[in-house]
Amino acid sequence: MSALDLHRLGLGTWQNDDPDQCAASVRTALELGYRNIDTAQGYDNEEDVGRGIAEADVPREEVFLATKVDTDSLAHDDVLDSTAESLDKLGTDYVDLLYVHWPTNTYDAEGTLSAFDELYDQGKIRHVGVSNFEPRHLDEAREILEAPLFANQVEMHPYLQQTELREYAADHGHHVVAYSPLARTKVLDDPVLEDVAEKHDATIPQVTLAWFLALDNVTAIPKATSEEHIRANWGAYDVDLDEEDLDRIAELDRGHREVDFEGAPWNQ
Repeated sequence: MSALDLHRLGLGTWQNDDPDQCAASVRTALELGYRNIDTAQGYDNEEDVGRGIAEADVPREEVFLATKVDTDSLAHDDVLDSTAESLDKLGTDYVDLLYVHWPTNTYDAEGTLSAFDELYDQGKIRHVGVSNFEPRHLDEAREILEAPLFANQVEMHPYLQQTELREYAADHGHHVVAYSPLARTKVLDDPVLEDVAEKHDATIPQVTLAWFLALDNVTAIPKATSEEHIRANWGAYDVDLDEEDLDRIAELDRGHREVDFEGAPWNQ
């Protein structure tokens, strides 16, 4: 069993940029039972995430902490330097998972991934990850990396179910980590999800996150800042979807992206 199997729901921190609120949300999540915390250099909140971890009554070794190298720091030496800065901001000697945030801008597969291998060998990162990679990028990364590829973090929700990338992950033994799992609140107006939620006396976010829990090899990292939302999301573990529910949610897939731009990997 890998580390992420123990942490099927995590806390995302994108746009959690108020310092005290960010630290408080991380601390609250950990004390409620979360153990998977996700940040990135580009979120400009690593120091606050680290403070929240330090303030929580949870040992560091029980926290699965992930961050991502920004696209302007993906040259070999910049990966090493920026990761050292991230570790300092986070107040830790290692991160459990370090991602290439996007295969764009300064990304060079050989140079970037060799730096990740160095960090892995040095014990500064426990696992190597990539984010927003398409199958062709994954093929290339797997050929270059000496360390195992642990996860590909991508946008995923009922409207973008990422079947190809999930099948690729299953075939090659890595995880899919889902960002924007609630489609940036778009799912809150969905009549099918509303119907399933009423059936289970649950909320739409809980049903959506329960759908992730019913899938193999997928971890969801919804953003939440208030204790109310952090606690409510955790309630997804109490929602037991049946096959009819899963079939209805499967039919919602329409390839809709919330994150899309001309230079995105899937548009190249």
